[in-house]
Amino acid sequence: MNRPLLFLDIDGVLNPFDGPCPAGFSEHDLFPGEESIRINPGHGAWITELTATFDVTWATSWNDDANRLLVPLLGISPLPVLTMPPVPFHPNAKVPLIAALAQDRPTAWIDDAHTHEARTWRDNRSAPTILVAADPAVGLTRAHVDQILTWSAGL
Repeated sequence: MNRPLLFLDIDGVLNPFDGPCPAGFSEHDLFPGEESIRINPGHGAWITELTATFDVTWATSWNDDANRLLVPLLGISPLPVLTMPPVPFHPNAKVPLIAALAQDRPTAWIDDAHTHEARTWRDNRSAPTILVAADPAVGLTRAHVDQILTWSAGL
């Protein structure tokens, strides 16, 4: 069986933006004239841990900026990028792109904005699929990582 895929969003997942900056995060001015980006360097170890089991792919409006700007802050290796449409786009626009890359592979997707269409896609797939919702005020947690690793162990 192919290794499972993991699609990873940034804003609301690795960059919590709703509310005050959470503990463990530091703010970085990566995009001049825009809000600071909040990064927890500990997420790098979790992402590296996930790459032992999953083929992790960026699924974010950051596109190639994820590798250029975020990878050095997290201390991880560059990841493949699933190119998203130009900003702004509706979160539904991710679904056909993710579906096309996922094909029939087991798939996990961490995002803060899973839509009804994303849940319908998950429910209609024959391949095992899990959608993990991050709270945009908190971002990625250890519980999310453990949930996905437990799910993958059952494949």
